[in-house]
Amino acid sequence: MNIANVITLLRILLIPIFIGVLIVDFPNHTFWSAVIFIVLAVSDWLDGYLARKHKLTTNFGKLIDPMADKILVAAALIFLIGKGVDAWMVFLIITREFVVTTLRLGAQSQGITIAASEWGKIKTISQMIAIPWILFGFPYGGNLMLVATVLTVVSGIDYFWKSRSLFPAKLE
Repeated sequence: MNIANVITLLRILLIPIFIGVLIVDFPNHTFWSAVIFIVLAVSDWLDGYLARKHKLTTNFGKLIDPMADKILVAAALIFLIGKGVDAWMVFLIITREFVVTTLRLGAQSQGITIAASEWGKIKTISQMIAIPWILFGFPYGGNLMLVATVLTVVSGIDYFWKSRSLFPAKLE
């Protein structure tokens, strides 16, 4: 187990701490949940950086790292419904994650790797900004989440468009 994978696993293990701090009512709990979220989001960047720099990329890391991101974002969004995030946004974002993950796994079963796209990276960055923005209580958080939602849908469409050759020309 290399350092990049350890960081990813720690991120997953800390998600319940993030949720606990978010939902337990104590002074400044949303502030501290935002800080924890940011630390977890930065750890995502850090583990990827270390994996690339030190050639520590593993199949385990390729599988678990994106799952850690999806679990973190889904957890945050679910617990923020009605607190700056609309349920329909959460539905679209989580649905996109399931659908694109299924697409990527299907492609992988055919020996094809669908790499992260620029739209996917932009989507992730927009979510990682919007969520703590809302947690900190800054103005226009709902607008940022709307932008993140639109970028999420656009990135999903982009994955499907780029992967259209994987689908049969005629469904029977």
